[in-house]
Amino acid sequence: MLLSPYLIPFDLEELKLPDSLSANSLIARRIHFFSSEEEPDLSMYDLAIIGVPESRNAFENSAASLAPDEIRRQFYKLYSWNTPVRMIDLGNIVLGATVEDTYHLVSDILAHLIANNVIPIILGGSNDLAYANYLAYKKLEQVVNVVAVDSRFDIGNENLPIASNAYLNKIILEEPNYLLNYSNIGYQTYLNSPEEIDLMSKLFLDTYRVGMMRGDLTEVEPIIRNAEMVSLDISVVRRPDACGNPHNSANGFYGEEICQVIRYAGLNDKLTSFGIYEYDPTLDYSNQTSQLISHILWYFVEGFINRQNDCSFKDLKQYVKYSVAVSEAVDEIVFYCSKKTGRWWIIVPIINIKKNIKQKYFLPCSKKDYEIACKDKIPERWWKTYNKLNN
Repeated sequence: MLLSPYLIPFDLEELKLPDSLSANSLIARRIHFFSSEEEPDLSMYDLAIIGVPESRNAFENSAASLAPDEIRRQFYKLYSWNTPVRMIDLGNIVLGATVEDTYHLVSDILAHLIANNVIPIILGGSNDLAYANYLAYKKLEQVVNVVAVDSRFDIGNENLPIASNAYLNKIILEEPNYLLNYSNIGYQTYLNSPEEIDLMSKLFLDTYRVGMMRGDLTEVEPIIRNAEMVSLDISVVRRPDACGNPHNSANGFYGEEICQVIRYAGLNDKLTSFGIYEYDPTLDYSNQTSQLISHILWYFVEGFINRQNDCSFKDLKQYVKYSVAVSEAVDEIVFYCSKKTGRWWIIVPIINIKKNIKQKYFLPCSKKDYEIACKDKIPERWWKTYNKLNN
């Protein structure tokens, strides 16, 4: 697929970078910027920033289309990392005549990047673009674990058109379906109806309240470690830390907390796409929100730089195996802990009685799950996944 006909380069000159010696260390001086005179050689890059200024299906946030370049203006003024990064800014995608045309173009481009082992960092735009991100995996015929960091579930009604606050049902009902699992991190109960919360439970979709996550932020890591795709709705951050969104509330993640959450996404060896959505520059005060988003991006890339590649399990000698007998379980519950990183996994059996097949699913977990099993209890994480995989 040729990318250049569908991309508008970002004009680096508008940043007006200084000529001082220290300016050579800015991110803008350390990455490559796409030019319309070239077709990017994707073999040269690991990460690609791509803007999608689409907001025609936004719910009361049409100015989200202004977000990509505003985010860039803050991000590229930050200092780079000590380790060189193979990253390109591909500019903004040319919007389609209809929103559906944009979805299809975005999914084609993202699928092309993912197939070439380049992780797209999507600067939206409205949150319904997460649906286009999912379609990329469908086109690649790859099953995908999706994590949405969002204060709302955005389920929507299957009989109504897609919107930024109503797209999840489109992913769930898409046929053929390649969604293996969906997790929401950071929802606020009072922003979601009891019917929506109950539906998420009935569908075996994982949900984690913002208060639960803030109590111990390290528990976010195994949730994100299981994802190929992560989407961030900036409304999940509390309004005092990110005023540039019409739908956030007084509560939510703090700025430094959301940076840590997304750093976990960068560290995730499995993750192959990441998007940030719903930033409205017209509501921003003194570039507060665009600066925070630029810091989020910085931490994502730092996480990527520090990936340890311990999720493949090609050599089990690199892990410590723990088997725990739990009275409620027929078999022992097995854990693996990486010698390299100290990260944990729990084995969930997938049983096909008709074919007499038993497979192992390596589910990311935390040391707390092991400690729970040692107290003769089956971890909730294990139960939920077992029911989902064997239902």
